[in-house]
Amino acid sequence: MFPDCETCWYNTLDEEAEEYFCALELDEDEFFSIRNEHGGRCRYFRPCGSEYDIVRKQN
Repeated sequence: MFPDCETCWYNTLDEEAEEYFCALELDEDEFFSIRNEHGGRCRYFRPCGSEYDIVRKQN
């Protein structure tokens, strides 16, 4: 995962596996092309907003 994944809007908890994953569901080729093209920064990164945004995402 990218360094910013922990604070990304698309970082979602899988309660069954008890781990986080990217909700964008990129395939392996897309994931590595993003890493190579953007110097390790995901072009889909969207920072989590305030606490209210997080609650809105959960509902």
